[in-house]
Amino acid sequence: MEACLVCKEFESEKSTKMKKKQWKRRELLKSLGVAAAAAPLAASSPVKGMSMEGSAMREIPLSSVKRDRKPGKPVTAIVIGAGSRGWGAYSSYGLKYPDELQVVGVAEPIPYRRERMAKAFNIPEQRQFVTWEHVFEVPKFADALIVTTPDDLHYGPAMAGLEDGYDLLLEKVIAQTWEECNDILQLTEKKNAIVAVCHVLRYNAYFRKLRELIDAGAIGEVVSVQHLEPVERIHMSHSFVRGNWGNSRKSNPMILSKSCHDTDMLRWLLNKPCQRVSSFGSLSLFREEMAPAGSTERCTDGCAIERECPYSAIKLYLEQRAWLQHLTLEEVNKNTILRELKNGPYGRCVYRCDNDVVDHQISNFEFEGGITAAFSMEALSSYGGRRTRIFGTEGDLFGDEQTLTITNAISGKQEVWDARKALKDDSGHGGGDHGLVHDFVRAVDANDPSLLTSTIQVSMESHLMGFQAEASRLDGGRVREISLQQQG
Repeated sequence: MEACLVCKEFESEKSTKMKKKQWKRRELLKSLGVAAAAAPLAASSPVKGMSMEGSAMREIPLSSVKRDRKPGKPVTAIVIGAGSRGWGAYSSYGLKYPDELQVVGVAEPIPYRRERMAKAFNIPEQRQFVTWEHVFEVPKFADALIVTTPDDLHYGPAMAGLEDGYDLLLEKVIAQTWEECNDILQLTEKKNAIVAVCHVLRYNAYFRKLRELIDAGAIGEVVSVQHLEPVERIHMSHSFVRGNWGNSRKSNPMILSKSCHDTDMLRWLLNKPCQRVSSFGSLSLFREEMAPAGSTERCTDGCAIERECPYSAIKLYLEQRAWLQHLTLEEVNKNTILRELKNGPYGRCVYRCDNDVVDHQISNFEFEGGITAAFSMEALSSYGGRRTRIFGTEGDLFGDEQTLTITNAISGKQEVWDARKALKDDSGHGGGDHGLVHDFVRAVDANDPSLLTSTIQVSMESHLMGFQAEASRLDGGRVREISLQQQG
């Protein structure tokens, strides 16, 4: 791996024994362009096995020259999980740029999804697999895996893939527990592999510009942040009530399954370690005791209020044909949609599901240097699009994922930057989906993880912020420390 141009000096260790323990990790972090410092883990931490060095990571700007360099030959990949993310978000990059990415295998239990991928990329039958386990019954035949299975199926293929020598494009959340995340990290380093976590917001023009302005000192030194994620109530009802991410035992808590993008953004933008968090939140609306009189288990069961209900599955999926990407539909027509509404999870009454993730949560983070960040996830909003206010010693920034307004408090001068004019890619998350794959194929081709900003090494801390925020919420808001401990 190529060494980066700038690497922060490591902080002095307290003992020779500690130095020896850190040496191997330190050499890897040098090659990634980040620095590590041991930090004690608070005894009050509820997260067992929390052990990762490098709480004082510093990231450096990406080289635009390296990022623009095409791979010498197409990177080959196997897609594990051919749903909306594996198919539409990431592998579609290979359809647009076949000289950079070629999908040569697929594992997917739903036949039409597997066949769709196979047809698009001319994947031979012997490279089409029903489940992820089948991929590892044959010798390694690609450069990388694109792991886009449900959250509870990240750990297995990630560990097996690393053992077999694959690099990984790994959908967030990394895994369901901190211990599992740490297992993947340790094996990544043992195998000297590249693992890119799909924190796609790092790769779109809007958030890159926001980071650029902060780094350039456009508002002086950052003092505090107010960040809002308005999920939008129909999105909430679809994905986090009826859908795959509604139950934390099957998926993850909301702060991770939805808002790890936001904890990651806070960590990346501020570029300093987070030290403490407290959090409050609950599930207010989508509970059985809130079900209106006359409602039924399913919207198709003769519900007396279906026509008035804003969450009617009949209106949303059958009549509006919205949010169909997660339904199992080999063809989109009235019969297939009705079949799913009568038998599948998306036809259930939103008040009678097995969901348990919160629909509102506030988390307060304290970063190194006394910088504070207040983050609010609001699922019952009528609108989407993150809103961020950043206050500095010389001005402030406000953005809504479309425009950024920069105000200089000294001169009073105000400027507006329009992300829509800078958008060069129409992929999801403001171009971030394809932006991530663009950088990933270059990192794999060059065997250079410094071409990525969301390697597993730098994504771990924002995951820990989420795990600890949820622990605080469950413990009545008690402050939790966020320290990445030197592994013994």
